[in-house]
Amino acid sequence: MRILRFSCFDMNKTHVIEHLRFALESQLYRAKEAAKAAHDAATHEESVAETQYDTLGLEAAYLAQGQAERVNECYRDIQAFNTVFKETEFPKVREGALVSLIDDQDQQKWFFIGPSSGGLSVTVKEHTIYVVTREAPLGKKLLGKKVDDEVELVIGDKKQFYTIDKLI
Repeated sequence: MRILRFSCFDMNKTHVIEHLRFALESQLYRAKEAAKAAHDAATHEESVAETQYDTLGLEAAYLAQGQAERVNECYRDIQAFNTVFKETEFPKVREGALVSLIDDQDQQKWFFIGPSSGGLSVTVKEHTIYVVTREAPLGKKLLGKKVDDEVELVIGDKKQFYTIDKLI
């Protein structure tokens, strides 16, 4: 049974996209800073091995390599999101959709179906929007659903029920 929820708040997808772009750019900036710091540590004169058992330089090099890969991942995320940001018209849930769910306690939750960066969240007008990927349990359940469809999500031994309230 669907409980009707009346709200004076209308989510603006353009604002959500702006916030997501900013969050992705912030992740890239932080990743670049971490990569630079790791590279500096790996190439610093104190990182040169003094004995065959001294692994500080090797560990710093591995860290720098991992941080560089994180920067590349951030660039890929931004590129993937730019593709779905251009999408409009969502009769069914798919990547790029902004979805409002109402739980069985009549609480509203917002989700953006993203190509990556699951777990990323942004706040727009005091509402938190969570990025969910199609591979996530909730993402799998939502794909292909329409407004007023019900979704059951099992986490551990607890069942949660949601109704799709809005699809933007």
